[in-house]
Amino acid sequence: QTQLVESGGGLVQPGGSLRLSCTASGFTLNYFTVGWFRQTPGKEREGVSCISNSDDSTVYADSVKGRFTISRDNAKNTVYLQMNSLKPEDTAVYYCNAETSTKYYWGKGTLVTVSS
Repeated sequence: QTQLVESGGGLVQPGGSLRLSCTASGFTLNYFTVGWFRQTPGKEREGVSCISNSDDSTVYADSVKGRFTISRDNAKNTVYLQMNSLKPEDTAVYYCNAETSTKYYWGKGTLVTVSS
């Protein structure tokens, strides 16, 4: 079965850390550019970070630069999003997306809540 599954969300206090995982099954994630997005009720989905399939170059939204890190583990067919110094405004459902020029996949999301 071809799918992307996010995991690692949860409740964390401000200033805390979480690591999100995006694991693929049925296809090889290393061949895809992978992005993390987030969405809160009433707002559009926004891009958080992505990692290229060509050279593993990375891009971050200004709001998360210096706090979030995206990385790959090809052996586990997984892309991670390490989130440090979390803020209440980081609260959202986080989704991962994998795409090439001809294919794209979305996961169903994982909820991150930053609250004291």
